[in-house]
Amino acid sequence: MLAGMTAIDITSFPHLFAPLDLGFCTLPNRVLMGSMHTGLEDHARDFGKLAEYFAARARGGIGLMVTGGFSPNIAGWLKPFSSRLSSRWQIRAHRRITGAVHAAGGRICLQILHAGRYGFHPLSVAPSAIKSPITPFTPRALSGRGVERTIHAFARCAKLARDAGYDGVEIMGSEGYLINQFLAERSNQRSDRWGGSAENRMCFPVEIVRRTREMVGRNFIIIYRLSMLDLVDRAQAWDEIVALAKQVEAAGATLINSGIGWHEARIPTIVTSVPRAAFTWVTRRMKEQVRIPLITTNRINLPEVAEDVLARGDADMVSMARPLLADPEWVAKARSGRGALINPCIACNQACLDHVFENKRASCLMNPRACYETELVDAPVVRKKRFAVVGAGPAGLAAATTLAQRGHVVTLYEQSDEIGGQFNLAKRIPGKEEFSEPMRYWGNLLDELGVEVRLGVRADAATLQAGSFDAVVIATGVTPRDPRIPGQDHPMVMGYHAAVLGTRTIGKRVAIIGAGGIGFDVAEFLTQDAPSPTTDIARWTREWGVDTALEHRGGLDKPEAEASPREVWLLQRTPGRPGKRLNKTTGWVHRAALKAKGVKMLGGVRYEKIDDAGLHVSIDGSPQTLSVDNVVICAGQESNRALADELQAPGVAVHVIGGADVAAELDAKRAIAQATRLAANL
Repeated sequence: MLAGMTAIDITSFPHLFAPLDLGFCTLPNRVLMGSMHTGLEDHARDFGKLAEYFAARARGGIGLMVTGGFSPNIAGWLKPFSSRLSSRWQIRAHRRITGAVHAAGGRICLQILHAGRYGFHPLSVAPSAIKSPITPFTPRALSGRGVERTIHAFARCAKLARDAGYDGVEIMGSEGYLINQFLAERSNQRSDRWGGSAENRMCFPVEIVRRTREMVGRNFIIIYRLSMLDLVDRAQAWDEIVALAKQVEAAGATLINSGIGWHEARIPTIVTSVPRAAFTWVTRRMKEQVRIPLITTNRINLPEVAEDVLARGDADMVSMARPLLADPEWVAKARSGRGALINPCIACNQACLDHVFENKRASCLMNPRACYETELVDAPVVRKKRFAVVGAGPAGLAAATTLAQRGHVVTLYEQSDEIGGQFNLAKRIPGKEEFSEPMRYWGNLLDELGVEVRLGVRADAATLQAGSFDAVVIATGVTPRDPRIPGQDHPMVMGYHAAVLGTRTIGKRVAIIGAGGIGFDVAEFLTQDAPSPTTDIARWTREWGVDTALEHRGGLDKPEAEASPREVWLLQRTPGRPGKRLNKTTGWVHRAALKAKGVKMLGGVRYEKIDDAGLHVSIDGSPQTLSVDNVVICAGQESNRALADELQAPGVAVHVIGGADVAAELDAKRAIAQATRLAANL
């Protein structure tokens, strides 16, 4: 047990672990596992996997969970043949989920989500025939009868959920889906009783809640997901949102959950550069208006953050989705004083939301077992073995801890004086401060598991051979690739390590060679003085244009980006827009942030030479000289596997993982998953 930990430490988080009485049932704590689509919802054949996914988190002590979204009818599909609950024959499959959760001592609600104009299929419907900016199909406008049928479909879906054993439902009324589309002028141009005035536009959600309550009876949880900040223009005003909340409460909702932003909004809401608990202030404003419990959400990832939110009265519950992907035992660890061993969500989206938007199964960069609970299972240990792991970056740390958790004896070698590898660069990037948390977690876990950690030691073949290890895992990472530009040995040139670690002074005019993920990180590092707005909610909301006074529709204000301390060029050889290959859910944020800082992003650049005059390039065949003080090279990397090759010659059992195996664009998700799968089977 780590120093300072006690067996039971509820007193550290008294608000987080206070029961919540809903009248007909009592939740054991204030943690809601928020809805998140995993890809397992779409086919009944995957419900066994989905059942174990939720059961693992129920065993971890979560107070209440919500499934990914299920459509109440075919028109509401997110995509063709995606998750839906609209017929009694579907109940049996859902009972596998509810039965597993209840056997594990948990409670679970089914989210009812109608995509509306966000549906990726030609059968989509909406209040009006207005295409969304993020889907290729123009929806059909619902007729008056169609509206009535849709309301009935929501209520019928809730009754089916009750009959399937769910403890309640969450009615998805935010994030720009169908209900939200009825509420906003931008997407509702009807002139009948369901459009026109704000009072008419809110009839649709109120009727859904009212008829749902009639259908399911009193002793059944109804969560209404209320869009408290639309973050798009021609959206709801604050007084309209308050009026809707009061009517939803009167119609029979048990809880109101905060929704932040439409999917088409151009303000980030959940990525790692968003400050922790950045939007709980709006839930607090609503608490003054209604009597039923309110749930707040977005970028709440650690027990201390959740406790602070609840202690200052911002909400009655906190909703987390991705943090409970990262660690299904989040609640149990916090409750028992083992919070230092919580596997952290770093809000990177790389294995969760990015996978979902690519029609892949969700998982977690920090926890590859998420959504693979029945598949990524440790092999039985027949004999305790001795392993050496060389390199304490993400891959090496995942391998070492997984091996030790299985009972093997592990020695971890790291040539630098700290663990973390490339994450130690990432945590220095403005907006990526969250990347320091994995080192906290891995460091504590190594200590608890008794892994022998040798820092500042460069392991060589002779040492490893003399160690009599059963096998050696090589996680030595990468080395920067040589771009072979004439004059690259000029004093103004430096590598990205030197730039980010601050070992070299950097001037006011900088060219960055290479516009992959590292190039973008370096550009953000150079254009943002420390501390970054990520550490200050007021600065961040001002920079992105969030109206915390709630005086403007949609919560939008004029962005006031802080001036960059440098003039920066971000260059790539490949023609086209730099950053096009960045991750789907976060790439646009990085591009927008650099654009606001005035970074000149150029593709199709040919590097000619570097000399006292600066960086000489050709762009579309036209020669130019960028008169800069420094050139930072971020031109890719190569696998560092010399040690592996040296060990394989005498026949040592060697396994190569992470960047040492594949050096293409640094990918911690791939590295950690590969390491975990290997270590689970050695």
